[in-house]
Amino acid sequence: MIRPLALVWMGIVIGVSFLATPVKFTADSLTRPVALDVGRATFHALAYLEWVLAGLLAVLIWRTATHQQSIGRRALTAAAVVAVAVVVQSAWLQPELDERVASIIAGIEPPPSHLHTVYGIVEVTKVAALCLLAAWADPQPRRRTVL
Repeated sequence: MIRPLALVWMGIVIGVSFLATPVKFTADSLTRPVALDVGRATFHALAYLEWVLAGLLAVLIWRTATHQQSIGRRALTAAAVVAVAVVVQSAWLQPELDERVASIIAGIEPPPSHLHTVYGIVEVTKVAALCLLAAWADPQPRRRTVL
């Protein structure tokens, strides 16, 4: 169940972050403040969903471990990278970007920032980690050590 979860999650992120979000800014009828406000609402919903998915992933990893199986260190590392990405985006980047959007909506242009670039790098990293998690997530019987 870990592989399907990782693939669905990856598809959601690709659809929201790399398709819907850039396309929104090509719509002539949307002003920049409106597009940013829609983006803010979209990414808050995505963040909430990602916390749910991260919790489900943790449960699936725990369940696999309690059934005398292991998903392996590589898969656990990929899952950890995904978890760190969700935390970084939710706890640091999203609040900072929300402040910038609020300023723009209020008619104040904030100084240039690299926050969107950092967010994008974290998003690409998360997608890559989800892809690797899906590739490496086959549960394996635990090896028993003989003393």
